[in-house]
Amino acid sequence: MVVRSLRGPQGTELDDVQRAVVQACRDLPQTSDPLEVELTLSSAVPPGVADEKFWVGLIDHALSLPSRRNLALLRAMAVLLTGRPREWAMVVAPPVADSLRVRSSWICDRSLDAGYLALLCTYAHGVDEHAMVFLIDEVAGGVIRNAFVTRDVVVATERMAGQGTLESINPEAAHWLLAKSYDRLDRWPALTVDPEVHRTRLVANRRIVLAFG
Repeated sequence: MVVRSLRGPQGTELDDVQRAVVQACRDLPQTSDPLEVELTLSSAVPPGVADEKFWVGLIDHALSLPSRRNLALLRAMAVLLTGRPREWAMVVAPPVADSLRVRSSWICDRSLDAGYLALLCTYAHGVDEHAMVFLIDEVAGGVIRNAFVTRDVVVATERMAGQGTLESINPEAAHWLLAKSYDRLDRWPALTVDPEVHRTRLVANRRIVLAFG
């Protein structure tokens, strides 16, 4: 498929990765599910490229070419991103009402006998609950190895309980563990991890920030 050239407000052409993100998010105007919006943008961004300059380019592009698609992309960035990129996106496209809340967290500690910790953290957009499940490799120094999103919280909880004893953990403590695990991954970018770790990274980042208030 041939992708047409996309240029920013000063005529600066977006790079290949930025163009791919724009194309991957082209159906956002038809997406009403807030979790699906988050996953669409998060999965479109490959690992190791999304610094502040990357997001500035996308924001400038979307702002310079007004359309339903670009407005939806700006709103998705305003909701999902963290730090200064989120602030910049919010200035030009305030997000729709955001009802995401952090709920309960659970830990299955298999570090002594199997070398890993598993975390199950639950969230809700309004009344629609979902969970993220994380596997932290203690043998590799506490780096995140697997992460995925599920809407079936009951099944995820049952399957995790089948791996060992589940214990409730303060959500802030759980997300502190996650923040440290992702930091270690960033310092070891060549480490092989499940692709879902990268596809859900922005989704996880947002929840880590939210858990700390």
